Amino acid sequence: MQRTLRADRPDCHPDFAGYITIRTSKITCGASPMQLRSIDELRAYYKPPQDRAVRKQISSLDAHCRNFIALSPFVVLSTSDAAFNLDASPRGGAPGFVRVTASGELLIPDAPGNNRLDSLENILATGKVGLLFLIPGFDETLRVNGKAALSTTPADIAACTTERRAPTTVIRVVVGAAYLHCAKAFLRSRLWSASAKIARASLPTAGQMISEQTGIQFPLESKEDMERRYVPDL
Repeated sequence: MQRTLRADRPDCHPDFAGYITIRTSKITCGASPMQLRSIDELRAYYKPPQDRAVRKQISSLDAHCRNFIALSPFVVLSTSDAAFNLDASPRGGAPGFVRVTASGELLIPDAPGNNRLDSLENILATGKVGLLFLIPGFDETLRVNGKAALSTTPADIAACTTERRAPTTVIRVVVGAAYLHCAKAFLRSRLWSASAKIARASLPTAGQMISEQTGIQFPLESKEDMERRYVPDL
């Protein structure tokens, strides 16, 4: 896909003369590629957001957000360190495993993982998180941004304790922004459609791929063996 603009138009960068051809996200003038460098340049290629898209953001969790979180068994936890190195970590549990306090804060239990602690170290560095809640079968998602801290207070641990375990730490989030995200991405991807499901055999096992990536040899195991190995940490 491409389109050509006159460089004397206000949506063209003043450093370029003549015609500019746009292909995907890059702007080229002859053989010299260029990246967009300002918000004004970026906005020149997009329509203004609809009023609904702006006004749907709220500053706290209302009843609809709370109900969504209560039904969600999966959240993507996004964090950054002080140098802006980003990380996104999947977190899962029984529906509602992320608790909402009476005051509207979130409690996210830290379940057993690989002990890299990337997300937790990032929270210590910046105190901020972005969350994306999913519900199986729902094409809409819930986005939540806020300030985060790591808690070991008995009340927070107790609130996130299940029959299987008590978490070592709890991520406590003070919500700053929340909004329901539209269904377009899921409709495009057909993520929940049975016809879109890809056979696991299309890729090697995770152990095989990591062995080839790192040179570390892992014992071969079937999907069933892997699931049995994970049982104590689920």
